[in-house]
Amino acid sequence: MTSAIPRHVSVDASGPDGPTKGLLRFLTCGSVDDGKSTLIGRLLYDTKLILEDQLAALERDSRKHGTVGDDIDFALLVDGLEAEREQGITIDVAYRFFSTPRRSFIVADTPGHEQYTRNMATGASNSDAAVILIDARKGVLTQTRRHSYICSLLGIRHIAVAVNKIDLVDFSGERFHHIVGDYFGFAQSLGFASITPIPLSARFGDNVTTRSERMRWYDGPTLLEFLESVEVEQALAEKPFRFPVQWVNRPNLDFRGFAGTVVSGTVRTGDKVVVAASGKESTVKRIVTADGDLEEARAGDAVTLTLADEIDIARGDVLARADSRPEVVDQFAAHVLWMAEEAMLPGRSYLMRIGTKYVPARVTNLKHKVDVNTLEHIAAKTLALNEIGLCNVATATPVAFDPYTENRETGAFILIDRFTNATAGAGMITFGLRRATNIHRQDLLVDKASRIRLNGHKPAILWFTGLSGSGKSTIANIVERELHARGAHTYMLDGDNVRHGLNRDLGFTDADRVENIRRVGEVAKLFVDAGLIVLCSFISPFRAERRMVRELVGEEEFIEVFVDTALEECMRRDPKGLYARAKEGKIKNFTGIDSPYERPESPEVLVNTDDCSAEDAARRILDALRERGIIG
Repeated sequence: MTSAIPRHVSVDASGPDGPTKGLLRFLTCGSVDDGKSTLIGRLLYDTKLILEDQLAALERDSRKHGTVGDDIDFALLVDGLEAEREQGITIDVAYRFFSTPRRSFIVADTPGHEQYTRNMATGASNSDAAVILIDARKGVLTQTRRHSYICSLLGIRHIAVAVNKIDLVDFSGERFHHIVGDYFGFAQSLGFASITPIPLSARFGDNVTTRSERMRWYDGPTLLEFLESVEVEQALAEKPFRFPVQWVNRPNLDFRGFAGTVVSGTVRTGDKVVVAASGKESTVKRIVTADGDLEEARAGDAVTLTLADEIDIARGDVLARADSRPEVVDQFAAHVLWMAEEAMLPGRSYLMRIGTKYVPARVTNLKHKVDVNTLEHIAAKTLALNEIGLCNVATATPVAFDPYTENRETGAFILIDRFTNATAGAGMITFGLRRATNIHRQDLLVDKASRIRLNGHKPAILWFTGLSGSGKSTIANIVERELHARGAHTYMLDGDNVRHGLNRDLGFTDADRVENIRRVGEVAKLFVDAGLIVLCSFISPFRAERRMVRELVGEEEFIEVFVDTALEECMRRDPKGLYARAKEGKIKNFTGIDSPYERPESPEVLVNTDDCSAEDAARRILDALRERGIIG
């Protein structure tokens, strides 16, 4: 999870009363229009960090865009986007720096609308504390609960519950205590180290930086007092050493260094380090920077390390101390916040970024999703936009990590849609699953090469895809008949046939379709290992799953055959009467009617049955097999 503000900022400041508490990163969050931007603007104003020209511009903007009559609209200090000013809401995450004699601060103003929950999570991932605003008129809302839960998941342990707009309920202590009671009833199981409720009016400054004379019933801290005194978590420099390699620097034969940023801990020349994944050990020879060598590098330092030994290290590897290594597994449990419009589907392949490593990954099982109102665990098969669930995740190769609760820098990851490159989800690793380490591959006396020699031809997956009624199975049958006549060893997997056995437990939801193709792909891979030509005839409507099967075998062993027939023609043919039943509403999630079909972008073979017969299409496919050397 990334943001424009680095987590590692060195602040050296002392106040008149002695040393400061350093830097605090905090965020403001809550439901829309709770006054987050106004609060930050008031903090900047009251701490005298607004220059005269800025104040003059703010007064002009308040007359043009303001929502508080003739008063200064402090929200406009933070809501910089024109769209935000026109709508009176926050869309992006806005960061501001300010300081007092006691402490320096970086504050993230995060959006309240549900569709921008991903932005809020980005701000939370870089924060040490949170100010959760609640409109005194509205009380605890769904977004209040959702943002509180996300703060808990993202490792924030100190919360200020700012009951804002208390002036609009006549500064009522009874109303304040009622809201605080509701919030504590919800948040008691979230694991916060401290929850500090504060009644305030951001617009008029009550209890923001100075104590309000209009709420004598309140004897707690002002918001600024809370921010100046709250204790942050253990410094990153005190955690175990972690160094994700970003780049292998090899300018000449005499220098080989590993560039990156120390994300936690410290490292010194002479320290013994280990490559987490391989276990190979060496000693730090030099710590190189543009300004010369260092004796020590701490969390936040961007350096190049050279080692005493030549060991295999690549981008994405993690260096650690030999006596405090991270876990390395290819399966783990994680909480996932889903950020994409398209639902998360277990079994679908995504690209994971964890640290500096990119690796294919898939959610193997959604154990449950979380109702943000009650924190109840709900059985589900998918996650929709802004939903949160506990998932089992499998990666194509082992990854090094620490549980997120122990190290936010090495325990977080994002899932990326492999076609759009958009961030699909953000995850926080809970614990590793040891399943893979308990199972070892059995060496076989007869290998794939031996089977290929016996069969006399190369193996391959012929993957026929197209709409129902396009003619896939008809063409595949003809191709198999011709291959059989030529002495080739084949097997055909047909979409209808596997539903009677292997996949009889699956329906036709998007999640079940993904699992259907995943299972078929694994079976097809076994046939390829046996040296056979396996013909797979499946609608397989999603590109992601066809790509997943392609990646299971060698580059030359997957041949996608797109049987391109217009939907209207398929509906006219309707050999099984399925389209008619789907149009009558008797079949749900039918591809082409109420479920999408994603056309192949660059299939190896394209046949259009509108202008060629099934026999002609089969001949073109056989020609393609000969051209690729699959058959003679």
